[in-house]
Amino acid sequence: MIPVLLFPQFDPVVVHLGPFGIRWYALAYIVGLVLGWRLLRVVVRKAPPVATSVQADDFLTWATLGVVLGGRLGYVLFYQPGQYLTDPAKIFAVWQGGMSFHGGALGVAIAIVWFCRRNAIPLLGFADRVAVCVPIGLFFGRIANFINGELWGRRAPDWLPWAMIFPNGGPDARHPSQIYEALLEGVVLFLVMLALSRRETLRARFGWLTGAFLVGYAIARGTGEFFREPDEFLRYINSHFGGVTMGQLLCIPMLAVGVWLMLRAR
Repeated sequence: MIPVLLFPQFDPVVVHLGPFGIRWYALAYIVGLVLGWRLLRVVVRKAPPVATSVQADDFLTWATLGVVLGGRLGYVLFYQPGQYLTDPAKIFAVWQGGMSFHGGALGVAIAIVWFCRRNAIPLLGFADRVAVCVPIGLFFGRIANFINGELWGRRAPDWLPWAMIFPNGGPDARHPSQIYEALLEGVVLFLVMLALSRRETLRARFGWLTGAFLVGYAIARGTGEFFREPDEFLRYINSHFGGVTMGQLLCIPMLAVGVWLMLRAR
């Protein structure tokens, strides 16, 4: 028998307040947004400056709406449109889970365009600074996925010492893919973006850092998907794409746009 780890049973609610409670997932969003906002206040003022700290403060509300509304609508449209269109009331039941990063990214992109137009801020320059901060939220989001015991990995080989049995994942020991993705999309991507953003020549090429983030995320997410169990209601997309997951499929346009932005910025 190869020893495996048993998933620690976390309470999904951090604080109980009578019939209400604060969940780990909500806390992850709050912490990610707040830390990202604090970093954004610094990077927008680095040469060449693109905005003021006060404008960075104002953008926090816009970013929150973009993440929450875009993430929820993206999940509804990309992953389970049939279920939610037959019962639209479920769209608003965000406490039951169901958020999409790709939808959240589109929501934040729309928020950036709208915010920059209203405040006469250089669009791609501001987007570059936001891109440096995004991996912080990705890290905490993936940690929340792990705490909730959701989005577990594929069946792990017998020799893997950190293989884990998840409560709803059946008897098989699986990859803790949430941790893999937290490290790839959160820690590694953040360190790369932070290192790139320290170079003034790259900060001055408006759009380059945004493109680097899109390329980096597409690679990190696409790699993580090889260890993550596909959603039960989707499985693999076999018809025309040879068995890729929805997450990998949605990363293809991100990769293309990222490469285009980096080339354009030159």
